[in-house]
Amino acid sequence: MTGKRRTESTPWYLVVPGVVAIAFLGLPLLGLLLIAPWGDLLPELTSEEALQALRLSLITSLSATGLALVVGVPLAVLMSRTRWFAGPWVRALVTLPLVLPPVVGGVALLAAFGRNGIAGGPLYELAGVQLPFTTLAVVIAEAFVAMPFLVITVDGALRSADRRLEQAAATLGASRWTVFRRVTLPLIAPSIAAGAVLAWARALGEFGATLTFAGSFPGVTRTLPLAIYAALDVQRSQAIALSLVLVIVSAVILVSLRGQFLAGMRR
Repeated sequence: MTGKRRTESTPWYLVVPGVVAIAFLGLPLLGLLLIAPWGDLLPELTSEEALQALRLSLITSLSATGLALVVGVPLAVLMSRTRWFAGPWVRALVTLPLVLPPVVGGVALLAAFGRNGIAGGPLYELAGVQLPFTTLAVVIAEAFVAMPFLVITVDGALRSADRRLEQAAATLGASRWTVFRRVTLPLIAPSIAAGAVLAWARALGEFGATLTFAGSFPGVTRTLPLAIYAALDVQRSQAIALSLVLVIVSAVILVSLRGQFLAGMRR
């Protein structure tokens, strides 16, 4: 036996469908690059409609990410540290927005926070606050679909973290809050950052739930994906230019994180 590692040949019957799969996934992106109005890209992206949608998307997606951090990180801690929250039904509830059709998520948000919803109804009657078709509705819709990315990533990091460090700090007399703040958070800080970036990217690209729950009103609820949809028939070159922005942002995020979210799913 030689010292060289033997390279196993890949069966042709796997190569052919594998290449077909790559072409199936890559051809739409290639087509987008080929039809992109490269010469007019800057004017299309700096038009009033595009800048308005970009500005609104940044504000709402960052707000949705902040909301996901405030409530999602504590939920991830409870899922990994508390038996009651560690049940399969909680994990199923958290991951449901990942597989739920976006328009169904929008309908569900209307049922919960609409003017006649189980939470939105009392809110409207007591305070006169109506959530649907407002900028706040965009934030809620984006947080609903984006939070699972953060929770799953942080939960995976907590489950794989060395609990002995936390136990050692507790043995030395540190309170639970001190252990969480001085030991647990620094351990999972990279995963929190990765989950937040993934959540932000998902919020930035949200379409279906936003359209159903918040509508598409310029300057109020028309985010970048909704602006692309609205421009397809009347300003196709602008729709393609804005689509390129989302593709580039998504690609950069996925490459930079190198599978952080999938690693969390496996744990």
